[in-house]
Amino acid sequence: MNIRTEKIKYSEPLIILTMWLLLFAAPLLMFSSDDYLYWENVLRSLKAVIPFFFLFLFNHFVLVPVFLFKRKKISYLVVAFSTIIVFALGLYLFEDGIGISGPPPRETQHQPPMGERLQIGPPNGSHQPPEKRANPFPYPPFINTIIVSILILGFDTGLRMMMRWSVLEQEKAKLEKENVQNKLAFLRNQVSPHFFMNTLNNIHALIDIDTEEAKQSIISLSKLMRHILYDSEAEKIPLKKEMEFIGNYVGLMKLRFSDKVKVELNIPGSIPDKQIPPLLFISFMENAFKHGVSYNADSFINIDIGVKHDMLEFNIVNSQHVTEKDQNNSGIGIANSKKRLDLLFGNSYKLTINENKSLYSLNLRIPI
Repeated sequence: MNIRTEKIKYSEPLIILTMWLLLFAAPLLMFSSDDYLYWENVLRSLKAVIPFFFLFLFNHFVLVPVFLFKRKKISYLVVAFSTIIVFALGLYLFEDGIGISGPPPRETQHQPPMGERLQIGPPNGSHQPPEKRANPFPYPPFINTIIVSILILGFDTGLRMMMRWSVLEQEKAKLEKENVQNKLAFLRNQVSPHFFMNTLNNIHALIDIDTEEAKQSIISLSKLMRHILYDSEAEKIPLKKEMEFIGNYVGLMKLRFSDKVKVELNIPGSIPDKQIPPLLFISFMENAFKHGVSYNADSFINIDIGVKHDMLEFNIVNSQHVTEKDQNNSGIGIANSKKRLDLLFGNSYKLTINENKSLYSLNLRIPI
């Protein structure tokens, strides 16, 4: 459980505790400094709050988990409203049966001795408790109970739903992050088989033609493998390492093609000391070499990378040679890369893709 989920977990009981402390303290807070505060009236007000507390507990631990969290919304509304009606009528009949109808009139009210009351105001008795006022609203008394019950249950249900939604969102984000990590691991394995096999075959053929270039190619392949197997395990890596990886990848890919395929790579000579997530551009480069090269026609791939104002700009422009078989399988790597960019950068990156039958261009801008 991460820190944000733990904060959500402990904030719910804290909010509930605060609410009920305020409700129980309300009788003390409603008296002005000119009034007498009688403990009998305070206890009477507290006793009036206690039934609502038990109604709250019933909703919190029974109704919401049993009905609402199991997606039985209609059943929850019916049961909750029925519970409120039964609670309000039962409370009204109980209070009416034992004669609880508020404090007695001033003329007949017996004032307890000074030791049994808390006096707020002048001690000489110049101020008397206010007389009970007649209820100006012509509706049954239990309507108040229904309204208060609806407010309490609404508060509890809304709070629980909000907290549950927050936890589910945190879990969803965690699962999406794990999914991206799994796709990254798959991406490492995806780069490996055909690329390494073809590269080794090219180096083998190069040994008899140009021994020094073959040696340099083996060094580049070793660095590339180290980057894929080890450096990419980190959440972020130095930008310089990623640029070296791109250079080694493009250099090894050039071994496969003749002079008909023009491949250009432009990387800044001065690379800032920044860090980025690893293997961000591999899917885009693979897509360019897969669909941008034809052995029967002139082809080109131009890769340009620049850094401006804390933004890294990655551009690829290549010729388009897509077969019918490629159309059925194309787009998966790009779609996965988009999902990864969404999770890593949110709305702070910009990806623009333009293509037609003969040309494909991609522009990616990410913050660094």
